[in-house]
Amino acid sequence: QVQLVESGGGLVQAGGSLRLSCAASGVTFSNYAMGWFRQAPGKEREFAAAISWFGGNINYGDFVKGRFTISRDNAKSTVYLQMDSLKPEDTAVYYCAADHLGDGLAFQSAYDYWGQGTQVAVSS
Repeated sequence: QVQLVESGGGLVQAGGSLRLSCAASGVTFSNYAMGWFRQAPGKEREFAAAISWFGGNINYGDFVKGRFTISRDNAKSTVYLQMDSLKPEDTAVYYCAADHLGDGLAFQSAYDYWGQGTQVAVSS
């Protein structure tokens, strides 16, 4: 059974940082591109970041503007999202997703598995 479990969310002041983690089980992690998406209240889910299965291709959503960094540790079957210079508009539920042999695409339809999400709240 495939499981993606996010952690690391919480409440932080504007300008602060958080590091999200997503631990995968039930899959050969190194064969999967991993993505992070987010959904704010009343808005559609949007692409934040993705890293290809081989780690050589990384993409970020337009809103990131150099503030987030995605990385993966295949030995731990975990993908990370380091979020710096957080803004109140970054408040959302953040989801990780897995795409078999993917190139780190921004399209939600490319992803095979999804986690339950972790809440991030940024106060002004």
